[in-house]
Amino acid sequence: MFERFGMPHPVGSGLMLQPTGLAVLDRLELGERIRALGSPIDALIGRSAPNGRRVLDVRYAWLGPDAPCAIGIHRSALFDVLFETVKRARIPVVCGWEVANSELHDGARILISRDGARSEAFDFVVDAIGMRSTLTEPCGRHLAYGALWATVDWPDGAEFSESALEQRYCAANIMAGLMPTGRLKPSGTKLATFFWSLRADQLEAWRRSGLGSWKQQVLEIWPALEPVLSQITLQDQLTFAHYLHRTLPSPVEERLIHLGDSWHSTSPQLGQGANMALLDAYALSMALELEAALPKALAKAAQLRRRHVRLYQALSLALTPFYQSDSRVLPAIRDLLVPHVARLWPATWIQAAMVSGLLGDPLARLGLEAVLPPKVMVDDSDA
Repeated sequence: MFERFGMPHPVGSGLMLQPTGLAVLDRLELGERIRALGSPIDALIGRSAPNGRRVLDVRYAWLGPDAPCAIGIHRSALFDVLFETVKRARIPVVCGWEVANSELHDGARILISRDGARSEAFDFVVDAIGMRSTLTEPCGRHLAYGALWATVDWPDGAEFSESALEQRYCAANIMAGLMPTGRLKPSGTKLATFFWSLRADQLEAWRRSGLGSWKQQVLEIWPALEPVLSQITLQDQLTFAHYLHRTLPSPVEERLIHLGDSWHSTSPQLGQGANMALLDAYALSMALELEAALPKALAKAAQLRRRHVRLYQALSLALTPFYQSDSRVLPAIRDLLVPHVARLWPATWIQAAMVSGLLGDPLARLGLEAVLPPKVMVDDSDA
C-alpha cells in the first residue's frame, strides 16, 4: 500500500455508511465495531427556510418492516478501524510516497513517484487515489457548488434528532446540514458534522468576509444552529470540498484497475461515495476468487459493478441541481412535489431504496445481505 502522507491519516469530516457499505464491512467482520462508534440514521429531513416546510423526507422504514438503517460516522473512526485491520494483516505500507504515474515493464506494472522513484514490479495495481487520480486521464467536469465541512460536538439539548440527517434550504443555492456522526472512541464525546453549501468561485469572498457575517447568514435560515456555530471560532475549522462529476469509460487497464472515486465520482448529495468504493473493492476480491486469469478477473470486477455505478452516476447528475445549483425553477418544482407526491407509495419506497444505495439490487450481485441493526425511532410528530 502506497500512501502520500508521511503517516496515514484521514481527510474530511463525517459520512454516511449505507446498508450497502455496511454489508461489506459486516463480511469483513468489522460491522459491530463500526456500529459501536457510529450513530444510527433512520431518516433524511430537509426543510425550506424560513417557513420550515418539509421538502425532503426520506425514511429507511419505507423499505419494509425489517429495513436496515444507515450509520453516521466520522472519517477518523472509520479510518482507524480499517487501518488497524491493515496492520493486523501485516500489509506493508510505504508512506510519503505520492504516486505520479505507472508503466508496464516485462509483464508487470511499476509505480513512479512525484520525485521519480520507481517501485518494485507488481502483478497488478489497484488505484484508490480518488477523483484526482494521477493514474487516469482527466475527464468529467467540476461542479459549481462544493461545501464547507466542520466537525463539532453534538449539541445536546438542541432541537436536533440524533437519528436523522437534517438540512435547511433557500432555493438551491443555500443549504445547511447537520448529521450525527457518533464517536471517535466508544467512550468518547458524541460528534456531529456540519456542512454549508458554497459555490467554489465564492470561496475567497467567504474567506475575506470573516466568520461574523457568515454566521449571521446561517442563523437567519436556521436559528437552532447557534450552539453548533458557537463552536466554530476560526475559519480553519471549516474545510472546503470541491466536487467532480466523472466516470471513466472503463475502470480496467492492463494490470491496473481503478476503484471508488478513481473510477466514478460525483457530488455527495446521495451519500454514496464510501459505500460505492466498498462495493467496488468487494467486487474485485470476489472476481479474483472466481477467475484464475487476471485479465478476466479485472473485467469481471468491473462487470459486477458497472450497472449500479451507471445508475447512481445518472441519478446524482439528475438530482443534484435540485439541491445545489443557481436554478430557481428546479427547487420550486422540488418544493411543490416533494411534500405531496413524494410521500405516496411507490415514491416512498423508491426514495428510500435510492438513498440507501439498494436501488438496482447491488448486494445480490455480490452475494451480500444487509444486516439489520437495532432500530431507532425518529420523531415524526410534525410531519
